[in-house]
Amino acid sequence: MVFIQLIVVLIFILIGARIGGMGIAYAGATGVIVLGFLGANVNPAKGIPWDVLGVIMAVISCVAALEAAGGLELLVMHSERLLRKHPDRITFYAPLVTFFMTVFCGTGHVAFATLPVIAEVAKEQKVRPSRPLTIAAVASQIGICASPISAATIAMVSILAPDGITYPVIVGITVVVCLIGVLGGAVVASRTGVDLEKDPIYQERKAQGLVTLRGKGKYEIVPRAGTSLIIFASAIVLVMVYAAAITKVSNPPLPRAAAIMAVMMAAGLVIVLCCHVKVDKIATQATFRSGMNAALCVLGVAWLGNTFVESNIATIKAAGSGVIQAHPWLLAVVLFFGSALLYSQAATAITFMPVAAALGLPGSVLLASYAACSGLFFLPTYPTTVAAVGMDDTGTTRLGRFVVDHPFQIPGIATIAIAVVVAYGVTALLL
Repeated sequence: MVFIQLIVVLIFILIGARIGGMGIAYAGATGVIVLGFLGANVNPAKGIPWDVLGVIMAVISCVAALEAAGGLELLVMHSERLLRKHPDRITFYAPLVTFFMTVFCGTGHVAFATLPVIAEVAKEQKVRPSRPLTIAAVASQIGICASPISAATIAMVSILAPDGITYPVIVGITVVVCLIGVLGGAVVASRTGVDLEKDPIYQERKAQGLVTLRGKGKYEIVPRAGTSLIIFASAIVLVMVYAAAITKVSNPPLPRAAAIMAVMMAAGLVIVLCCHVKVDKIATQATFRSGMNAALCVLGVAWLGNTFVESNIATIKAAGSGVIQAHPWLLAVVLFFGSALLYSQAATAITFMPVAAALGLPGSVLLASYAACSGLFFLPTYPTTVAAVGMDDTGTTRLGRFVVDHPFQIPGIATIAIAVVVAYGVTALLL
């Protein structure tokens, strides 16, 4: 019966991945129904990661308020100025911009606003756009694992707590190793593909008049946009300070996840009041729609995975403990391919990390493998990868004939591999 239930889980994950978008959530919940009829213990109280969902919704609602107040556009404007100030280094500066924007906002969807700028600056400098675009998209994905307010990081804090690995340690290590991975991936990306002027597809599109230059972006920065950005940044600092302060407190006034939810939503209130934001606009923002879609996907997939694991944990331990303890690096491989199907770092961590812990892997190995939860680029169907392809009218960021032979693959795998290897070294020294 365990094998049949596993097949059911895989089938519905594949169905969801095939449909994409909200289909992942729908397929996951449908799979839970089938598992229930096959004898699995369906318990929403344990199977659904309520804290993670709450963090996603709270952070996204605040980011949407920031966007409605003009703060996100101001952030993009400053990002474009940075990129145009050093256009010859676009392949290295672009991923740094998307990485830190994701770390700052707790969602990779903020990278959408910068992708057109990256493509434009690359064309102006005769740099093959696929180089900065691919690594920028990857950087926005791995940035989730380094963000102090992302749902994936909060999930990892709970998972690693029994091993005594605290929030400041997790954030400190992940920021460093993920940043090193991004820089290494940028080096690799800078050497992929032929130079722009030598690309035959680019020359063909240029001759047909399909390649255009739009010049510098025009931004309408509304009054108090800067104020909203300051409020948002202050909320993040407050969250980090509080989360670090309660590390050794036995009975804090607010648990860590609850504090993040409350502070981010309170920041949203302050933005609305101080920046005169019409609340009706918040739910119409692109970040709100994409973020809530991500929350539902986590709900469906995590519920499906957790239901299977909770119902068969004894069998899973007996079958996999020997192999995974002998080859702990396999966890990173599982996380990489799992994230490619689940489309979410948080869902991947919630689904696989508790199983790895139950199989006897130490917290240091779990933390070292954490960056591998960002293999969302493996299939070229994730929104940021699709957007990067669409932004490049030169045709250099093009998909291959066999689905996985696309330009995100090599820089992405290099980024994660470097981050994981460095993380193993760092955790071995510090933990």
